[in-house]
Amino acid sequence: MAAGDLLTPSDETAARKRARIRLELALAYFEQGQTTIALDELKLALQADPVYAPAHNLRGLIYLRLKDFSVADESFRKALVLNPRDANVRHNLAWLLCQQQRWPESFERFEQVLSDPGYTEQAKTFRVLGLCQARAGMSDQAERNLLKSHEYDPANPVTLFNLAALMHARGDLPRAQWHVRRLNNSELANAESFWLGVKVERGLDNLVAMEQLSLQLVKRFPLSRESDSLQRGAFDE
Repeated sequence: MAAGDLLTPSDETAARKRARIRLELALAYFEQGQTTIALDELKLALQADPVYAPAHNLRGLIYLRLKDFSVADESFRKALVLNPRDANVRHNLAWLLCQQQRWPESFERFEQVLSDPGYTEQAKTFRVLGLCQARAGMSDQAERNLLKSHEYDPANPVTLFNLAALMHARGDLPRAQWHVRRLNNSELANAESFWLGVKVERGLDNLVAMEQLSLQLVKRFPLSRESDSLQRGAFDE
């Protein structure tokens, strides 16, 4: 291959091809929640090609799910050594640091990702940065970044729910209502969003809307913790 040529499938080594196929299988199992099988496939991918950066990144995600933060950290950093420009890996490392409550390091890495001119997943990173700031008790900053995420992806259920929760917590009920109603009127509503909607409508004295949401919560999620809280009248939970 001449210098400057684009990489094509014909340039892929046999080892890299084996690793890529195993990685695709591992990712499919990971997305289905079959973590152990995903890890087995990933081990085979790394046996085939130990310097395959995407495999190390997925290894980090698997161990992050398993709450083994030290192995996750090692894996993400290895992926970055192999491909320092991969903004998705930097995003994952920032989220790992957030899980460990290493707030300043986490925020700094999120900002580095967002400052990358080639990065195209701003909605995801603004959302996760906002969630991390909410965990750190930085509600104003969290709302600001969740709103930025909302600009990129206005229908995202995680963003809508967390914006509504932040606004409900500070007593900004009309804005909380706007966000949670959008979520509860979609196919992505769940027990948590219905329960939040009940509390918001109750706070606004919208008893008809509150009753409608209560009926949906009990009918669709009868065994949920939120349904139990509703039936006990535990609105402060």
